[in-house]
Amino acid sequence: MSDGFTLGVFYTIIRPEEKALLAAAESRGIAVERIDDGETTFGLARPAHLPSVVLNRSVSHTRSLYATRCFAHYGVPTVNSPEVVELAGDKILSSLRLQERGVPTPRTLIALSPEAAMRAIEEVGYPAVLKPAVGSWGRLMAKVDDAEEAEQILEHKAALTSPLHSVIYVQEYVRKPDRDLRVFVVGDEIVAAMYRHSPHWRTNAARGATTESAPLTPELTELSLRAAEAVGGGVLAVDLMESPSGLTVHEVNPTPEFKALSAATGADVAGRVVEYTVGVGRR
Repeated sequence: MSDGFTLGVFYTIIRPEEKALLAAAESRGIAVERIDDGETTFGLARPAHLPSVVLNRSVSHTRSLYATRCFAHYGVPTVNSPEVVELAGDKILSSLRLQERGVPTPRTLIALSPEAAMRAIEEVGYPAVLKPAVGSWGRLMAKVDDAEEAEQILEHKAALTSPLHSVIYVQEYVRKPDRDLRVFVVGDEIVAAMYRHSPHWRTNAARGATTESAPLTPELTELSLRAAEAVGGGVLAVDLMESPSGLTVHEVNPTPEFKALSAATGADVAGRVVEYTVGVGRR
């Protein structure tokens, strides 16, 4: 753009999603500054040169959180905002917020020790799901079917030195069809939705789930927008399951991948994300 507007893309690696975003910006005549999260440093004083707005595509929750806070300190808006990154990127914080806002979500207990976690698992009942507070792609999640399995998982967690594993997030196992739903929200609009099918209890596309376009029913639309709004809005993927009692939101992702969604639905997700981000930068 001739007025000096620049879109900063803060990234870890250039995946298909980032390639699509860069192409979408180029096709719209938007100048882009690539910002490698492994090469960037942030000082306390505002640098002389900064992009007009930053689209966060880092795969690291920690890097995302501190980088967006630094950009906010400099007066540069980010998508998503640091508040949304912090809230949606932490399963405990997002579960609390969803519950506060009346968004249906699986029963969840948070334990601060292995002993408390065993009691929480017994209270939720077997099978139960153990998740890290921060993480994606279904990594470090475990479904435990009995006390022996639970004790083994908790023993392994106790041996890990990261503080991340000292807090145990225990969730009920939702008996759902061999699929879940991902809805991609940009601002106050839904771009597309898809089913993710897998015989495995984890239905992440990154783990090999097959995908197909899903119809946007009134219930799915209303619940997805409520979940996105609950964590602060922006560019978000809302993941839902079809439980015996209806749709339930189990996660809201603040830095979502969308290659599978674009392929399944034909939606121009990258274009919508770029246009929304530019709009945030021009407010």
